[in-house]
Amino acid sequence: MSFMFIKLIVPVVGPWGVVFYRCLLGASAIFIYLLIRGRVLELKKKLPWGSLILVGIMNAIIPWGMIALSEERISSSLAATLNATTPLFTTVLGALFFGRILKGKQWSGIIVGFIGILFLIDLDLTALFKEDWRGIVPMLFATACYGFASQYAKKKLTAVPVDVLALITLSVGALGGLTLMYLTGEGTEQFTLLLQRDILISLFGLGVLGSGIAYLLFYYMIQKGSAEFATLVTYLVPVTALIWGSTYLNEAITIPMIVGLLCVFAGVYMSSRSTKIARNSYKKSA
Repeated sequence: MSFMFIKLIVPVVGPWGVVFYRCLLGASAIFIYLLIRGRVLELKKKLPWGSLILVGIMNAIIPWGMIALSEERISSSLAATLNATTPLFTTVLGALFFGRILKGKQWSGIIVGFIGILFLIDLDLTALFKEDWRGIVPMLFATACYGFASQYAKKKLTAVPVDVLALITLSVGALGGLTLMYLTGEGTEQFTLLLQRDILISLFGLGVLGSGIAYLLFYYMIQKGSAEFATLVTYLVPVTALIWGSTYLNEAITIPMIVGLLCVFAGVYMSSRSTKIARNSYKKSA
């Protein structure tokens, strides 16, 4: 439901306001969790702050800002469907920058996934250069950021406790979102609109559930599994987004969207199987 929540919130607070509020609420929820568990002192330990800040930028500020920007131009259903390309970018970037070794099957999956993207833009590559590009390209860039951040977190931050990692990621996101919100002037003049019932529910759902709890689970899956495994959760997002978008936002579900989604699913399945890890690709610290 996160994409539906974003669609409802972004007209009120702007793209960077979405980043700020979801990160603030998510970080607050995790901080309360740390207080209850008596783990706040974990924040005083020596931490790799440079890597943590980079992950906060690449896994919160940039992608969530890009998603909100995209939903000003395209439907939440299409945005969520494009989000399903995250594992494809995770696999490709893993091969390019993190020593992941891909077989022919994985490359075939990437090609099938790209065909799925073509269906999502109605087999019209020129859509990337028309008005739609302002919605499609930012969404794809967001998924690429997710892919990079997932691989980087697996390589650099497996020693950082999951709750601390999630808290710092969202805290960095909140600071970045607040800064950009005021620099752009968006979302700073409609504070009273945040008190509307639908907006409050959306903020809670997006911030506490879709950011705080979601990132606890996300980083747990990265540390216990792999970056590719963690990003497979995006499989579930388009299905629910299509349902909610159609039911509550009256968004159309088209045949190309369904075909494209199935192609992306097939591509992700093929590209995420039997991926080998190059020697020292994750265990070697930089």
